[in-house]
This record gives sequence, C-alpha cells and structure tokens, in this order.
Amino acid sequence: MTMLALNIAALAALCALAVAHYTAPAEGGRLRTWVMLAVALAGTATVVWVDFAAGWRPGLAPALWLTVAATLALYGAGSFVCPSLSRIGALLAPYLLILGVIATVWTHAPAGAQTAPGGAWLGLHIVISVVTYALFTLAAVAGTAVFVQERAMKARRPSRLTGLLPSVVDGESVQRSLMLMAAVVLGLGLASGMIIEWLDSKRLIDWNHKTVFSLVAFAVICGLILVDRLSGLAGRRAARFVLLAYLFLTLAYPGVKFVSEVLLGRA
Repeated sequence: MTMLALNIAALAALCALAVAHYTAPAEGGRLRTWVMLAVALAGTATVVWVDFAAGWRPGLAPALWLTVAATLALYGAGSFVCPSLSRIGALLAPYLLILGVIATVWTHAPAGAQTAPGGAWLGLHIVISVVTYALFTLAAVAGTAVFVQERAMKARRPSRLTGLLPSVVDGESVQRSLMLMAAVVLGLGLASGMIIEWLDSKRLIDWNHKTVFSLVAFAVICGLILVDRLSGLAGRRAARFVLLAYLFLTLAYPGVKFVSEVLLGRA
C-alpha cells in the first residue's frame, strides 16, 4: 500500500471519528465513539510507523501525523481518567482531521533524508517534545471549548455543539490540569534540549527560532498558572492565554518546518 493510500485511510478514520461525535445516539453512542477512536488511532499510528520505519524524518508531514497520533493516544488515555476530557472530542476530532489533510497535501514536500536514531538524550528529547505538543493541543482545544461555551451562554444561544462540549466549569478544570502537565513536560523538554546542546557544543542554549518560541510559550503558560493560582483567571481570558502559548509552540514546532519546506522549498 502506498503512503498516499495510508494517508487517505487515516483521514477516513479521522472523519468517521468526527462524525461519531456529532451523530452517535445517547444509547450506545459512547461505545461507537470509542471504536472510532481506536480505528483512528490505529490508522494514524500506521502512517507514523511506516513513515519513521527507516529512521527519523524531520519533515512537516511526518511531524503533523506524529502530532495527530500522539494527541489521539493521550486523549484516549486521559478520557478514561477524566470523562470531561472526552467531551472535547467534538472540537478535537475535526481539528486533527484538518492537520491530517495538511499532512496529506504536503506528503511529497522535500522533508530531508531519513536519519538513524540518535543517542539516548536525543531520543528522550524527541519523545518529550511530541508529548509536550500533544498536551498543548489538548489544552488549546479545551480552552476553545470554554470560549465557545461562555460565548453561547452570554448570547443565550445554545447549540448542538455546546450540548456536546463540557460545561464551562468542567472545561476550565480540564484546561488547568492539561496546562499544568504541559508546563512540566515542556520544562523537561527545555532541560533535555539544553543537555543535548551542552554535549554537542558546550553551550546551554542555541538561540534559534525554535528555542525562542518554546521559551516564550513556557513563560506564557507558567505566567498563566501563577496568575490563576494567585487571583483566579477564568473563562475566555484564560483560554486566550492558553491559545497564545499554543500559537508560540506551533511556531516553534511545525511552524519552522512549514516555513522551511513549504515557503522556502528546502529540506
């Protein structure tokens, strides 16, 4: 099976997951959604497995598929622990579908050669980076859910979408938990990156675009956590800061790849 066919199959599974969140009936609906989630995770994981079978690929399309697979995995695992998290799926599934479409469109963009796995520190840093972006993705979607719910409440215009999403209180609780975990993991990622940089060049920080955007995202999310603890920052205001941190991390992670491969046309 060609890579394009695998991509299309994964997109079909993501589309089915998105539809399941909107059309599954109350009775048996959760089971159908879990089945579709398992199928979507299997499809995206297969794309990632084939893509990275020969070594690490630094391209935009592989990075996006890896993000989709990791986010689905964390979403599924987290939903067992926190049922409120499962309700952001009505927004998460369409967003991941969009990422999958972008990845499929740019599958044949120049992504650079596959490389053999690096040392232990590099492997750990890559895993931490992937988990960090997946957590921030979930936190950003939870923040968007809060934003949508609060806006609908103020306008007194509930919709089918707001009925599927968690309440404002539950959404804020999910958002707080996710951004705290994301901040911790991002901090570990920055620390592991410094260790790798020190081992390679005897300096702690390489001031490139990825590093700067990651540090800004870390500062924003830590500042949000601090303000929330001291004075309480709720609703759309908190969601805006979470989305801002996600924007900076997106610029640091897939954003640099997009500029390099798509706009500049180089690997």
